[in-house]
Amino acid sequence: MIAKSDVETVLECYVRIYFACHARSVSDPKKRSAISPNQANVLEYLDKEEGITVLDLARHLGVAPSTMSLTLDRLERGGFVFRRKDPNDGRRTMIVLTPDGERIKRKQKVLEPDLIAAMLNRLSSTRRKEAIAGLRTLTEAADELVGSEMFRDLVRR
Repeated sequence: MIAKSDVETVLECYVRIYFACHARSVSDPKKRSAISPNQANVLEYLDKEEGITVLDLARHLGVAPSTMSLTLDRLERGGFVFRRKDPNDGRRTMIVLTPDGERIKRKQKVLEPDLIAAMLNRLSSTRRKEAIAGLRTLTEAADELVGSEMFRDLVRR
């Protein structure tokens, strides 16, 4: 049995690391602009071949369709997505990535590498190796969890 304090420690540590090191925007040097982390997150769920409806995307991300439409309008104005009619059902509109949207999607990182480097530089070599080893151990456990029936049961709730 895992102690509640261990779970609370992981939650607290993750949030604090995320706060310190998360990407605050995703820059697009080609267009000399930036998109918000929220907009970049939307791009993660899109594809350049297979589209998704606004309603399905909104449901998946847990937001209202009207909110998703506003985000998609901004992404479309920026040239990162486009709307096309569903070839199987002309009443439905599909959202698809443009080549610029695909490029930004590949470039996007949840955490900012320069901030992670600055954080790691605050540790001695020994402590840094211990921290990295601990993260690798947690990652192995996460990979095992994702492949388990327990994970599928917990996610279905």
